[in-house]
Amino acid sequence: MSHFLGEFECKLDTKGRLMIPAGLRKQMPEVERDGLVVNRGFEKHLVIYSRKEWDKIMEDLSKLNQYEKKTRDFIRYFTRGATDLALDAAGRVLLPKSLLEYAGIAADAVLSSQLNKIEVWAKDAYDAQMDNEPENFALLAEEVMGSAGRRADA
Repeated sequence: MSHFLGEFECKLDTKGRLMIPAGLRKQMPEVERDGLVVNRGFEKHLVIYSRKEWDKIMEDLSKLNQYEKKTRDFIRYFTRGATDLALDAAGRVLLPKSLLEYAGIAADAVLSSQLNKIEVWAKDAYDAQMDNEPENFALLAEEVMGSAGRRADA
């Protein structure tokens, strides 16, 4: 499983193309062959997955009980707008207009590595999200990573 690293400020061109920074492209050498998938995030942002990661998620979704309405609704909302992306010769991807509108991304964007995916935020929305850091980050870490988050070998 790939885990990405880094935070990158980017600009979209007038056609909605996003240059994937070289430092990020180096972390995903299979992209030129396999491509990427972009999708809506749970908050008002986009998420980019490698094709391999997206296929794993689809495999997980296919195991859910689709006779349950909540499951069907979740799958519909989660996959809504999912689009294949391919890098062009200049290392750019064309982001769908409907997804850009959903995330409020017009020109300035931030790519934020989040484990096995890359979040794409409008710069102002990302800055607002990060400015909302809890006063006691150590307490949040304890709540999230406490006994449930401890590794068995630790």
